[in-house]
This record gives sequence, C-alpha cells and structure tokens, in this order.
Amino acid sequence: MQYRMVKKTGDSLSALGFGLMRLPKKGRSIDEPRATAQIRYAIDHGVNYLDTAFSYNSEAFLGRALADGYREKVNLATKLWLPLVRKREDMDRILDLSLRNMRTDHIDYYLFHALSPGAWERLKGLGVVDFIEKARADGRIRHIGFSSHSGTMDFKEVVDAYDWDACLIQYSILGETDQAGAEGLKYAASKGLGVMIMGPLRGGSLTKPAKEAQAIWDEADVRRSPAEWGLRWVWNHPEVTVALSGMNDERHIEENIRIANQALPDSLTGKELALASRVRDAYRKQVKVGCTGCHYCLPCPAGVNIPACFECYNNLSINGPMMTKMMYTIYVGSGIDGSARKGHASQCRNCGKCVERCTQHIDIPTELRNVTKTLETPDMKILDLIFRPAIRTSLWYDRWKSSMKARTPALKR
Repeated sequence: MQYRMVKKTGDSLSALGFGLMRLPKKGRSIDEPRATAQIRYAIDHGVNYLDTAFSYNSEAFLGRALADGYREKVNLATKLWLPLVRKREDMDRILDLSLRNMRTDHIDYYLFHALSPGAWERLKGLGVVDFIEKARADGRIRHIGFSSHSGTMDFKEVVDAYDWDACLIQYSILGETDQAGAEGLKYAASKGLGVMIMGPLRGGSLTKPAKEAQAIWDEADVRRSPAEWGLRWVWNHPEVTVALSGMNDERHIEENIRIANQALPDSLTGKELALASRVRDAYRKQVKVGCTGCHYCLPCPAGVNIPACFECYNNLSINGPMMTKMMYTIYVGSGIDGSARKGHASQCRNCGKCVERCTQHIDIPTELRNVTKTLETPDMKILDLIFRPAIRTSLWYDRWKSSMKARTPALKR
C-alpha cells in the first residue's frame, strides 16, 4: 500500500481510505457479515484510514467490525453533525456518543461536518474552541479537521479560521473548479493540512462513461478501467493525502488496493493528462445533473427517491431510453429497497427542503421536473404495471424465506 504523510500530524496514511457511507445492504440494513469481511480485508491489505460520520448510521456497526484488534490498526475519522449542535454541551454529548458507538476511547481525525464560514462563527459563539482544546487534552480527539462543500473563497476562509490538522473535500476529474476545486486543494496542502478526498469517482458515475469518453480512454498506450483512470488522476496530485472510496463490492476493493499501490504522485504522462482533459469534456456532455448520490437530500417529505431518479437520468445516454425507463421503473417506481413505495420524480411538491440540504447546490425541483418529462412517459407506466407486482412478490418471498431460516434452529431443538 502507498502511504502519504500529513505534515501537521506526522501520520502516515494509506492513499486509499475506506468510506463507510455506502456499505453493502441486506434489505434496508447493513449486511454486517459481508461488510465486516470487506473492511477487515482492506485493513489486512494496508488500508489504515476509515471515514464515517454520525449521520451515516454506520458508527455502531464499525465498532463491532473493528473488534479483535482491528481498531488498533487504523486511523478512525468521524464527523460532528452540526444541525444537532444547539449549545456547548451538545458537542461533548455527540462526541461521547460516537466514542461509545465505535467502542473506542479516541477519534483519530474528528471533523466538523460540512463546515462553512457562517457555521464556524455560530460554533465559536457556542464555545467550540474550548470544546476542541479540552477534547484534545483529555485524549478523546487526536486531530481536528472539517469537511467542506463550499466554494473556493469560503473554503479558504475556513482553512484560515483555525489551526486545523486536516480537511475533507470533493475532488475528481470533473471537479477542478467545483466547490474547493484545485485552488482550494493546493491552498490547504500549502498550510500543511492533510487533504482527504471524497467522491473521487463521483459516487460511481465516472465508472460508466458514454461511448465518446470510453473511446478517448482507449487511445491511451496503457489500457485501464474508467475507475482506475479516475483514481489515478486524483492520486496524481501530490497535494492529496487520502482518496476515500465508498467500497461495497469485493472486486472493487481488490482493484482499488492494486491501483493505490501503483498510482504515485506525478506519475501520469503528459499524453495521459491531455486525454483526461478531453474525457472531462465528454463526461460533462453526458452528465445532466451533478448528483453524487450522497443522500443528504433525503428523506423527501413527498417520498421522492431523489438520488435514484438522478442516477437513472444521468445514465440515459449510456443505457438508451428504453433500458433507462426500465431501470427507472424497477429502482424508483417499484420499491425495490424493501419499502414497496414509489419514489417517482413526479411526486415532488416543490417544498424546497432538499435544496437546502444539497451539498452540490442543485436546483432539485427543476431537475426532477426534467426527469418527469423525460422518463415518466406512457410507455413507462406500462412497465410499472409489469414490474411492480413482480418485485413486491419477490420481496415478500425473500422475507418469508429469511423468517423460515431463522425459525429452523428453534424447531430442530
């Protein structure tokens, strides 16, 4: 595994970090045996940075997964969910809850979640500096940092507001000018901060290029998957400390570990960087909505499955109209997540709550209207009539089979 140094802390962190937002599911819950095996495999192969958050609902699971000595092998990062903080005491209460959840006495990298200049000023008024100093002094926090979805100027303002150890920003082939961007990345690194990257593959969207983008990659002297190109592009930046991957498939974990061993800073050739620039332009033509699938927009009061709607919409140029409508019907209209509820874009009531929470600053109601116009056509309604009953029957059968399996040992006794 390749390791990179954090100047402010002296920690040597694996270039590949394990993000725990998109763990494998069994029904609507984390598939704990599989997810535990995946995390331990990654750690056994050199990954030593794990990133979760209070709002990801994975802290308690992670505490169980890191038993048997695995906690001592990693740097653990979690985040303080700012909307929960109303007074000084809330900071200690939430930190202590995270410590209990993860069965540990300290957090290696404690991040303020989606911190903006305004949020920092509010926290200062509540005594956040006192909280940080005391939590560090008593050993509950080793290092302090923040995550950001702000633009470059606001990001720089937060960097300068405190003596941070690390930050977490979104960065990818598509993101040189989005949010903190390349300028913010270099600025934070120049201050000695460890710079962790979220969304290096934009929630997986960069792994599914349209034919035009794939044709450009095929011009390279070395054949690589779109995922490898995306990760190599991020790791090519010497300012990047860790790139987080929301890994939930064994093949992807193996591939990402292999790439992380090889993708050194400044290792891409001039020709390869030129290809990446052309691919960036091709992706921008393909992507209709800049959604990364973070789910911060949920729950929707009207029940719209916003990330799934946008994922189908963005894949229109890849899958074609009929296949896209079929996938939209299955994943958005048929309750395949186990809820048996529709999540159609047309259910949007334009309440605006999702817009307030969107880290990508997307005009979600407007884009949902575009999804409705493009995908919710009469032929899709026919597909819905076909697939919805079949999927509900399949979900019922899976639940029945699981309940029978759970009862079998008791019946034998």
